[in-house]
Amino acid sequence: MLVKSKIPEFDRKVLEVLREPLESGHITISRAARQATFPAQFQLIAAMNPCPCGYYGHYNQRCRCTPEQILRYKNKLSGPLLDRIDMNIEVPALKPEEISHPHPGESSMNMRSRVELARQRQLQRQQKTNAALGPLEISAFCQLSEQANHLLQTALQKFSLSARSYHRILKVGRTIADLADSPHISDAHIAEALQYRRYDY
Repeated sequence: MLVKSKIPEFDRKVLEVLREPLESGHITISRAARQATFPAQFQLIAAMNPCPCGYYGHYNQRCRCTPEQILRYKNKLSGPLLDRIDMNIEVPALKPEEISHPHPGESSMNMRSRVELARQRQLQRQQKTNAALGPLEISAFCQLSEQANHLLQTALQKFSLSARSYHRILKVGRTIADLADSPHISDAHIAEALQYRRYDY
């Protein structure tokens, strides 16, 4: 299902309901004396503006929002919900010269091929995708080099990361390694995975 709306436009109570299915892949509904559990595996892809007017941090547009409005807008997403989202990527507005003279990048066909090969590696190695790995499976299939482990341990202490964040960073790092056709997770893979986390909550 595709919902075309910025994620902070939803009520915070509605957003908090996403925490259970994002974590477990199912949702439990309780009514009076009855309880039912339903499968709810899905891929969440969400977008939001940097502020209500959309121009905070823009290179040539002036933001009209007060600091209180920006904080209230961002606070629609709680720390526990953000902790369950694997990747957070900031996409700044493009300048006119960047739009008219785009930098060459990887073609969609090549990217699709790399993704399909990475998925095949995961299924051959562990019979499931990296996203579906449990804690014990993460320990078995997401072994780190000494340098990578040192980098991750430093980040854990510096940013006070939760166990959930730790496991998600390992799974994203394992996926980055698979995309690079690397049998081992290096410090470069962990460094990239760390860049996709938010640390301001």
